[in-house]
Amino acid sequence: MSFAPKTKMDLLLDKRLTLSWTLAIQILLATITSIIIYRRHLHPLSSIPGPPFASISRLWHIYHILKGDQNLQLVSLHNKHGHFVRLAHNEVSVSHPDAIKKILGSQLKKGPWYRMTAIPDYRFQSPMATTDPKKKMEKSKAFASGYALTNVLRSEPQLDNVISLLLGHLDGFARTGKEVGLDKYFTFTSFDVAGEILFSSQFGFLETGTDVGNAIANGYWLSMYASAMAFFYHIHVVLLGNPFITWLNILPYGHLFDTAIKAMKARLQNKRDESRFDSVEYWFRAMETHPEKIKWRDVQAVTVSTVGAASETVSCALQSFVYYMIRTPGAWERARKEVIELQEKEGGREERVVSWGQAKRLVYLQACLKEGLRMFAPVPMNLPRVVGPEGLEIGGRRFEKGSILSVNSWVMHFSDEIWGEDAEEFKPERWLREDAGELDRWFMPWGYGYNSCPGQNIARLELSKIAATLVRDYDISQVNPEQEWKWQAFFTVVQHSWPCYIKARKTTTNESGCKVPWR
Repeated sequence: MSFAPKTKMDLLLDKRLTLSWTLAIQILLATITSIIIYRRHLHPLSSIPGPPFASISRLWHIYHILKGDQNLQLVSLHNKHGHFVRLAHNEVSVSHPDAIKKILGSQLKKGPWYRMTAIPDYRFQSPMATTDPKKKMEKSKAFASGYALTNVLRSEPQLDNVISLLLGHLDGFARTGKEVGLDKYFTFTSFDVAGEILFSSQFGFLETGTDVGNAIANGYWLSMYASAMAFFYHIHVVLLGNPFITWLNILPYGHLFDTAIKAMKARLQNKRDESRFDSVEYWFRAMETHPEKIKWRDVQAVTVSTVGAASETVSCALQSFVYYMIRTPGAWERARKEVIELQEKEGGREERVVSWGQAKRLVYLQACLKEGLRMFAPVPMNLPRVVGPEGLEIGGRRFEKGSILSVNSWVMHFSDEIWGEDAEEFKPERWLREDAGELDRWFMPWGYGYNSCPGQNIARLELSKIAATLVRDYDISQVNPEQEWKWQAFFTVVQHSWPCYIKARKTTTNESGCKVPWR
């Protein structure tokens, strides 16, 4: 086969095409080089230290999110560079003692990262996903009644039923002597508690003893995806966060979403008279009273986001409490003694689950819970705020409009400047000192300011009751006391791989002559 020789016109066109591609590549390279030079040397934040790659791109941060060590990286960087670390080309992580008050305690707009918390798609704008502070606070006010402690306490009997299911599983492991993964059962419990308190319907994790629909296992990957893709929100909307994908119902959190929506829809179908006054009931009443402020989709958004946020944080906090307590000589025994002494002093029958009325008065136990939350804050992500038109001065530095300043709970909780040289040690006694009230200024496991966690009353109630019951009724030890747990820090911290043995403190003999846990 032969080809006709190229004409002069063909050769000229080829030459022009080659020149066009060469020029395009040169322009692209020149543009990228200009952006790098500007961000690295001419940007208003260029004087702030940090990893070189972070100064020109968000990719450094995303890499460590996916690696699961973003929190430790930031703690290390702040130890090296001080109060200010450039986390990305447009964001600065701040650890100055005034950071929490001036950044999170102010009315600054939330960073665009929060838009990712609209679940399952962008139409479901919960208060968490709302970045404007005024709009966010208006939404939060409309839903506040469902989170109020006095209202949540109406569900304490049902909460006890869920916790009893957990104790039943622990009793089984105590009888058999088999090792247990507390991460698994604490997560089952926190999800079922959230369902029970929010809409009077458990997810069935404890009842079946399984991860129904692989909802929890899938949550690991969803958390990783959400933490990174939040910085590419519009791409996320095109890929997954849109009404069409929601309609297809193919996302892996289907069981959690479906259970929540099914329970709420049942209320709207003339079954509300049969329900108790749980959180969703308060929100439905508010929806009827103020239809211009609260829509059906708003209730869906808040309920689903609360399930995820409350469940993961409580599981993390419970694991942290047990992990550090059993590794601190004498701590478990001291907490147990406190529970028993209080119950003996008040007399009456020992209930299967310690009441909130008693648990909240256990001073040492509460100090241990707080210290566990300080040592292992459930949310390792930086909490970003956007500087307003008036600018912001902090720690001798001034930041202009549009700069993103963020605060990280791990960085603040491990600051020697705030907590002293023992900042990295588990010491519940720090919360028993006379100056303990001052420490609350820098304690932020639930966030801080107008965007602090609305479900923290649910979390405190659940944590206090379960922790008090565990120390009273069980001895827990790691299978390998030298083995440290493993974890990844995405949006929340996911702990795993620290199997334990459970022993029931009180036993009795059953009809077969076997020792079984006493109840």
